[in-house]
Amino acid sequence: MTENREKILEVKNLRQYFETGFGKNKVSVKAVHNISFDIYKGEVFGLVGESGCGKTTTGRSIIKLYDITDGEVYFKGQKISEGNRGKFLEIRDKRKQIKEKKAEVSTLIADIKSEPQSKVTDDAHAEREISALNEELDEFIANAKAEITNIKKRIKDSKQYNKANRDLMTKIQMIFQDPIDSLNPRMTVKEIIAEGLIINGEKDEEFIENEVQRVLELIGLVPEHANRYPHEFSGGQRQRIGVARALIVNPELIIADEPISALDVSIQAQIINLLNQLREKFDLTILFIAHDLSVVKFLCDRIAVMYFGRIVEIAPSDELFKNPLHPYTKALLSTIPLPDPDYEKTRKRIIYNPSLRKFTVDKPKMVEVRPGHFVYGSKDEIAKYREELKQNNN
Repeated sequence: MTENREKILEVKNLRQYFETGFGKNKVSVKAVHNISFDIYKGEVFGLVGESGCGKTTTGRSIIKLYDITDGEVYFKGQKISEGNRGKFLEIRDKRKQIKEKKAEVSTLIADIKSEPQSKVTDDAHAEREISALNEELDEFIANAKAEITNIKKRIKDSKQYNKANRDLMTKIQMIFQDPIDSLNPRMTVKEIIAEGLIINGEKDEEFIENEVQRVLELIGLVPEHANRYPHEFSGGQRQRIGVARALIVNPELIIADEPISALDVSIQAQIINLLNQLREKFDLTILFIAHDLSVVKFLCDRIAVMYFGRIVEIAPSDELFKNPLHPYTKALLSTIPLPDPDYEKTRKRIIYNPSLRKFTVDKPKMVEVRPGHFVYGSKDEIAKYREELKQNNN
């Protein structure tokens, strides 16, 4: 069970928003909205979904190419990122409460002063009531301002996590989607691969040379390739260079951002097999981002399905393919082609229509419907999913 294994990555309530437009037309785009998941040491965790759903943004936020808007990211038990949007909203709410409290007390004082003399024992009694209200207001404001000060301190403290911890962050590396754009065309393969070592302060030329040769051998290239430029290689070879660049610093977690989507099918298989071999040899943990579900099923231990910036289902690979519950997961799985002409003629593609899922008072949330199987839904939907699981097991 995963509960007994070491968590290498924890993502809690991650939000990544981007501002677009200017002035009054400025809007916030929710690229990733409140997602949470854990990745355990040694596993391959798949993140799947259609283009534009926020998969790549999630990976880039984890590795700190973006400063996250809100939430927290932990690597090996240490917080490496923290967003402050929620804290700023708390400050705004506190200031709003102070304003409302002032208005409330002002109204009460005005009512006391306007009461006929017959309803107030004397002026001294009225003054005591007004004084008590002012004292209550002062105490409320003092407490609210103390809370605001505390929140500001938390914001200041959070900035230490957003400064790259070099020793820790070198243990997370990324393989980018496009093997052409991700390699500098003016640098040799040796310079590209060795860049991570040099950035981390390594100056021993002999050590750098030996490490470059070591990773070249690991990825299936020869020493002579070290002095060539990226344009001299095929797409598959360029992606292998990207893998070597990630491996040179001996990472523990690799974020593979659709590393095979730009490659031919035969080359895809080579890269997948290479990642599998490296995983077993170095006990690597991999966050594998993809939209090819056939590949994800083969490679990944657990899979998270992402739709429109949210994770809608998480389950072990076999469980997800056997018992998909969320309507979007079913729609996604229905698009997988099989090399069977007869099956393809009758294959029914499911169209996901989110407008059919209406939420009123009961807001949806992630619920564990079976050990290790989480799905996003309202109470009524969760009850329906549980019943569906029972029927599938009968």
